[in-house]
Amino acid sequence: MFNKNRCMDMSMNMDMGKDMNYPKAGSDCMTSTKMEGEMIPGVVCAPIYECPVERVCHRQIVHEVPHVCPCNTRIVNHHIYRHTYSPCYTCCEENEVCNVYENKCCY
Repeated sequence: MFNKNRCMDMSMNMDMGKDMNYPKAGSDCMTSTKMEGEMIPGVVCAPIYECPVERVCHRQIVHEVPHVCPCNTRIVNHHIYRHTYSPCYTCCEENEVCNVYENKCCY
């Protein structure tokens, strides 16, 4: 009744409870039978260990990695001098002196 090709060793004795009566490995086991609404106690079988089933959970963990990208702004000031000319009117006066000698007798 037991399959000998299980993943776990059948002779492994796991103490599941003190009042359970496990049969030896390789022997048949009986289950409880029902009679007139009452349970007649029978023999409890040792647990059968199945091959483990593996579940794979894929998780995506986002890591924020800050990058510093230096960006330099160069300001070049071009100074342009625009020369404008505004007339500034002035006035000057010259005086010329002219000497006139009339009727000069003494020379």
